[in-house]
Amino acid sequence: TGLRRRWVQPTGTLEVNAKSADLSRSSWAGLSTADFTDVDVLAMSIALADRLGWARRRVDLPPGRYDTVLLPTAVADFMVYLAWSAGARAAHEGRSAFATGGGTRVGERLTDRRLTLFGDPAEAGLECAPFVQTPHSSDEVAVFDNGAPAGRIELVRDGVISQLIQTRASAAEYGAPFTPAVDNLVLAGGDEHRTTVDLVAGVDRGLLVTSQWYLREVDPMTLLLTGLTRDGVFLIEHGEITAAVNNFRFNVSPLDVLRHAVDVGRTERCLSREWSDWFTRSAMPSIRMEGFHMSSVSQAQ
Repeated sequence: TGLRRRWVQPTGTLEVNAKSADLSRSSWAGLSTADFTDVDVLAMSIALADRLGWARRRVDLPPGRYDTVLLPTAVADFMVYLAWSAGARAAHEGRSAFATGGGTRVGERLTDRRLTLFGDPAEAGLECAPFVQTPHSSDEVAVFDNGAPAGRIELVRDGVISQLIQTRASAAEYGAPFTPAVDNLVLAGGDEHRTTVDLVAGVDRGLLVTSQWYLREVDPMTLLLTGLTRDGVFLIEHGEITAAVNNFRFNVSPLDVLRHAVDVGRTERCLSREWSDWFTRSAMPSIRMEGFHMSSVSQAQ
């Protein structure tokens, strides 16, 4: 028809990998920004130097299930993939982890914690296009919806699966509201007074995972993902970080990250390392999860 909608969305990222002089130790940090005026390179450098210091001592550990603290970037790796997998059509057709008994899991409680996972074009600091814009169609998006208004969508509300991603066609077919995906994601509902340091202090023996990579889907029906730790996984003993440990391959579902969260800190803007080429607007808390499954030792250095 000649009608146009336009949205300016400045997007930048900064990723730094710090290494010791002998290249035996490394650590990664990243962030997203709209204009780089809010980037504190010194603070990032200090944090990376601290991690290299923790890694001066090295301990080898076997595979197993560990009490694990995930930094916000690692939580974002899981939650972004959860959001990408929350299409209503796949759930109604029994092809996803959100399917059950001929219906969907909407209304099912994941956790007693009042966690809310949402996208909102108006979220302060994470503003994104308030309308659909896509060059392709899938279960989660349709080119026929281009230009249609996009508002807040709550995939999880107060610990309960609340909404799934609906195109206008699927919304009409299943008698549900039109709830398109938006280009940001926030997990809220943790303790805004608790930091990663506080979460670590509550662990008697476990792990701190600072970054992950190469996440891939193993089982769509449980949303089981596999991936690798990289550039900084550390041993926690009696609430203190005491050494770096070997890297692992893990097998964990994003749904279980929420189900088995025993401590959740404050939400802060972060960058998913795994999905930073495609998704940069996220805010997540650190999460302490029981039973994080480190399925095998990785030889990656």
